[in-house]
Amino acid sequence: MALTGAPMLTSSASAATLKDGRWCNPARGYFPSGGHYGAPRGSYPHAGQDVTNSTGTAVYAAAAGTVIRRGTGVLTGRSGYGLVLSHGSGRYTYYGHLSRFRIALNARVSVGQRIGDMGATGNVTGPHLHFETHAGGLGATTNPVTYLSARGVDLGGGWSAISPGAAGTTVRAIQYLITQRGTKLVADGVYGSVSVSAVKKFQTSRGLVADGQVGPKTWPKLVYSLRQGNSGSHVRALQVMLNKHSAGLAVDGGFGSVTTSAVRAYQSANRLYVDGLAGAKTWEALVG
Repeated sequence: MALTGAPMLTSSASAATLKDGRWCNPARGYFPSGGHYGAPRGSYPHAGQDVTNSTGTAVYAAAAGTVIRRGTGVLTGRSGYGLVLSHGSGRYTYYGHLSRFRIALNARVSVGQRIGDMGATGNVTGPHLHFETHAGGLGATTNPVTYLSARGVDLGGGWSAISPGAAGTTVRAIQYLITQRGTKLVADGVYGSVSVSAVKKFQTSRGLVADGQVGPKTWPKLVYSLRQGNSGSHVRALQVMLNKHSAGLAVDGGFGSVTTSAVRAYQSANRLYVDGLAGAKTWEALVG
């Protein structure tokens, strides 16, 4: 069967590194026992990784793509409400057991855009996201945990890893944060030599390995704990990451009531403590 999808992940930046910011965590939660890729499921092994959280937890597009299937039974052997995104070059992701769709069939979506809500539809024992990655054609499943890990994403939760050569919204956030830390950068979303040098300088100043990769050791030292009343480039970083997840904010650097509401909404949708304070846990989820 011929399936079409825009080749959205074929830029020169993505060719330079797999940890390029073009993939993200589709949902926050924990891995339930027996929900791993390859677990026995009657005649066929489990084709994805389950991520458990409560019904209504936000589900995001793991990468930019096109919704090519949406409804029930969209893949053979899968039950409940699900959808398939095509990412081009024979790559697909599947999101199963949803309680709600937030995107239409044939719609183009950006990485991190909210596409649905976690649920318990179909043959399940409780609410969770059944997440699959297909590489080499629809039906050619691969382990989602290792597939995303190679792309700097910790499925279910955790800080991302962004390497030199990356591009996109998360790079813009890094550039805004480095600017707030004292080295002014153009927030163009391209992680080139100037930005890499600035990150290495920051890493050295904090006693970190100066490799230019913004990962689990660098992120916690780079981000700020922000609340209503703050202003500056660090707030712009927060606003662009909230926008990556469908907030629709003006990136003005002012942490006012609208940004507070967006932070609280994001925290609620991702089952974080809802206080409107953008601390380490909220940042970890946003950049993951």
